[in-house]
Amino acid sequence: MSSAYSITRSVNPPRAVYLDFPLGRTAGKANDKPLQRKIMIDTLSALDSIQVPGTIRELPYQWSDDDAWKDLVMRPDPNNSDGHNDSRIERVTTAQYQCDADRAAAEATLAKGGCSTCVFLEDSRA
Repeated sequence: MSSAYSITRSVNPPRAVYLDFPLGRTAGKANDKPLQRKIMIDTLSALDSIQVPGTIRELPYQWSDDDAWKDLVMRPDPNNSDGHNDSRIERVTTAQYQCDADRAAAEATLAKGGCSTCVFLEDSRA
């Protein structure tokens, strides 16, 4: 199970299930047992039925009615006082790659219309 499509694609697991949910919340929202149960049943079914190695099956569930949560997760407000401050190292606006092949693959994907999960990749082309 994954909430990071581009990372999952790059490691090429034998089979995977993707949900466009915040990292760490792949099995669903806290205390939403009916949704968690649906996600787990669909995940097990998908993992059992995937026949082509490297397939990533995207489940149809949505975290919320819109994608506003992605801004909160991807660009947290350091002045936020609700206890959800981002304590990781300072972020940079340019894309970071481990090697030139990774950069070339990302640029090729972007040139073909991009990746819906790489929400800020286009912002880094400058």
